[in-house]
This record gives sequence, C-alpha cells and structure tokens, in this order.
Amino acid sequence: MDTLNKYREIIIQVLSEYAQLPYSYGDLERRFVISEDHNSYLLLTLGWQQDQRVHGCLIHIEIKNNKIWIQRDGTEDGITDELVAAGIPKKDIVLAFHPPEVRQFTNFAVS
Repeated sequence: MDTLNKYREIIIQVLSEYAQLPYSYGDLERRFVISEDHNSYLLLTLGWQQDQRVHGCLIHIEIKNNKIWIQRDGTEDGITDELVAAGIPKKDIVLAFHPPEVRQFTNFAVS
C-alpha cells in the first residue's frame, strides 16, 4: 500500500473513533465528513446546548504534498500522538494551527 492510502486509512480510523464518542451534555452529535478526493477530513459538532445552537469544527485535517496538515484540533489532548502511534511519522505531520515561525519548535514538520 502506498503512503498516501496508508495515511488516509489511519486518519479515517482515528477520526471514526472520535466520531463515536457520545457527548455527556446537551443534544449534541459529532459528524465525520470526508471529501470525495479523501484528502480533507472534518469532525463537526452539531446540535443544541440548552437554547444555543452549536455548529463547529472540532478537527480538520488535510493531506497536502504527502504530509498531514492538522488545520484544527479542538480535542482536549490533541490527536497527533494517536496519529504517530498509528504509524504516521512526526516528520510528515504539520501542526498548521501554529504560525509558520513557531512550527520549528514543535518536533513536527514545518511544512
């Protein structure tokens, strides 16, 4: 299996597990969205919390230039450790939510 397909499978596996976690409050659900080209992945939170509508992006990951770009990670512990444990090397993960000048200090890819 080539690297791109391996990365796609790992991302789908990890995010599918997050999508199954129930919320302990509010009438909220997670929705896992995969782009047709399989290079963009979103985990959304949808529903109602008391009288407030909730609609937001919990996780956004893209594959660009054979690297995993984490655009948004709103999880408590972060998902990078899970991606690394599943077989994606740190050198292929970009923490895109950090400014480019800060990424060199993250132990992950700069771009």
